[in-house]
Amino acid sequence: MESENKLGDYLRARRAMTAPPDVGFPDDPSRRVPGLRRDEVALLAGVSTDYYIRLEQGRERHPSEQVLQSIARALRLDDAAAAHLFRLGLPVLGPSVSSTATVGPELRRLMDGMHDVPAFVVGAAQDVLAANAMARELYRGFARYDNLLRMIFLDPFAQKFYGDWEKAAWTAVSNLRASSSRFPGDERIERVVGELSVRSPAFATLWARYEVRPRTHEDKHFRHPRVGELHLHFEALAVTSAPGQHLSVYSAEPGSTSGDGLILLRRLAEQSAASAEQSAASAERDTTTEEGNLRS
Repeated sequence: MESENKLGDYLRARRAMTAPPDVGFPDDPSRRVPGLRRDEVALLAGVSTDYYIRLEQGRERHPSEQVLQSIARALRLDDAAAAHLFRLGLPVLGPSVSSTATVGPELRRLMDGMHDVPAFVVGAAQDVLAANAMARELYRGFARYDNLLRMIFLDPFAQKFYGDWEKAAWTAVSNLRASSSRFPGDERIERVVGELSVRSPAFATLWARYEVRPRTHEDKHFRHPRVGELHLHFEALAVTSAPGQHLSVYSAEPGSTSGDGLILLRRLAEQSAASAEQSAASAERDTTTEEGNLRS
C-alpha cells in the first residue's frame, strides 16, 4: 500500500532516478544513495536543505508554486512528470473529476466502423471497455482481453506477443501513473494497482519508480501467432465526453509487410465473426428444437 505522503514518495523516487552528472555533480563512486542527495536537490532548487527534507518527510504540506517549479527544474522533470508534481503539491480545491466506464453508442459505432484497423476503448485503469473485431483478433492469444496491465503482467502469452516486453510494461505502468494523477482516489485504479502489486513483482518494482508518462502515440512491435511480425503505429485519442477514456487505434503503412499483415488480420476477424454467427444460429436451432420436443 502507498503511504499518505504521496508528494514525499514522489520526490524520493525522482531524486533517486536523477543521475548526478546530468545536473552537474560528479559521479562519486563512494555515494551511499542512488541519484542525488537531499542537500543537492535543495541547492539546485534554491531552497534550504531543512525545508526540502520537511517536504520529503511530509512535515511541509503547502509548498508554493515557485518552489515546485524550482524542484521540477532541479530534477529535470519533463512536462508530464512536472504536472504530476504540481497535482501532488498543489491539490485543486473543489469537486474532483471522476472517470467513467460506460462507452457511448456513438463512440461504439465509430469504433466498429473502423474495419481496416484494430481499435478499442480503454478506461482510466486500462480496462478494455469496448473493441472492434480486428482488435479482438489482434489480442486473441491472451486468455482474457479485459485489462491491458493484467494482460501484460499476469498472462504468460505477453512475453511472446510483445516484441519488447520491458518497454510495453514500462509504458503501461507510467501511463497508469498519469491516470492515477488525473483521477486521485479512483477505486478501479486502486484495485488494479493493489492486485498487480501483490501478484506481480515486476509491476511492483515499476510502480515504485513513480514515472509518469501518458501514452499518446508510439510505434509497437507485436508477434501475432497467426499473422506473424507486426510493426504498428499506435494513437490514443482522448474521449472528451467520457473522462478517462481513450480510443486506441493501430495502423500500418499501406503496402508494407505490416500493412499486408493487417489485411490478413481483417480476414481472420471476418472468419471468426462468421464462425460465431454460425455457432449462435446452431445454438438457436437446437434450443428451438428442444422446446418443440418438450411441447410435444
